[in-house]
Amino acid sequence: MGETGHDNRRELARFLRDRRSRVAPQDMGLPVGPHRRTKGLRREEVAVLAGLSPTWYTYLEQGRDINPSPAVLDSLARVLGLSEDERRYVHLLARTRPVAADGSVVDGTVVDGDLVARLVEAAGQGPWPLYAGNRYGDVVAWNQAAARWYTDFGRLPDARRNILWWLLTDPEAKRRLPGWHGDALDVVARLRTAYPPLAGDPRMSALVTGLSEASPEFRRWWDERHVHGPRLRPRTITAPGLGTRTFHLTLADVVDSAGHSLVFHLPAPDGGEPEG
Repeated sequence: MGETGHDNRRELARFLRDRRSRVAPQDMGLPVGPHRRTKGLRREEVAVLAGLSPTWYTYLEQGRDINPSPAVLDSLARVLGLSEDERRYVHLLARTRPVAADGSVVDGTVVDGDLVARLVEAAGQGPWPLYAGNRYGDVVAWNQAAARWYTDFGRLPDARRNILWWLLTDPEAKRRLPGWHGDALDVVARLRTAYPPLAGDPRMSALVTGLSEASPEFRRWWDERHVHGPRLRPRTITAPGLGTRTFHLTLADVVDSAGHSLVFHLPAPDGGEPEG
């Protein structure tokens, strides 16, 4: 197994240790004596509850080169009370498929940036924001409405034309997003979910390192290992001259341009009306 697999074994070990520490023993019907020092469950308790050998589970938390079956991962997810996103995350960590280091080729499909731009141009003629991003959060194409509701992405430096950098480091983001905390945390959690196939990728590592240095919120949330899969969610935006509007964000993968998604903004029926 290569560097990506090694990094993911270590991340799986850290994730299991973190979630184990969050489970109250009494919630699992276990006695809590006055001399108990372990925060959360003990390793051997997790192993017994999941039907595993304590030694084998210890190896798993140590990041050793072992291969847990899907059934074992599901059993651990049940014991640790993982959400569906977290359950999928441990499966992804345990069974990562390799991705090219630059993210340009996945399963033989070559990224076509021009295709993405043409899709945004064709689909983004209406009044609502539409932008395209890649697995690193780079904003690679956008319509005029996205520039008006969010920011003029074209004026940002190439290295900062990224939804994570904008949300977490640009003061304009907090002014425009009344629900900034939830919006920013969701994007960080989705980056965490996208991270396993790119563990060891220099570009992903540089992104995480840079954001950790620039944003205390990112650093804290990343260390807490929040995990969210992409799904329909609301985002409220306030823009000068446009008013305040709540949109439902939905992602559509571009199947012929691996690693790219279109981010559509569907206006909520009762999400407010734009000014003018």
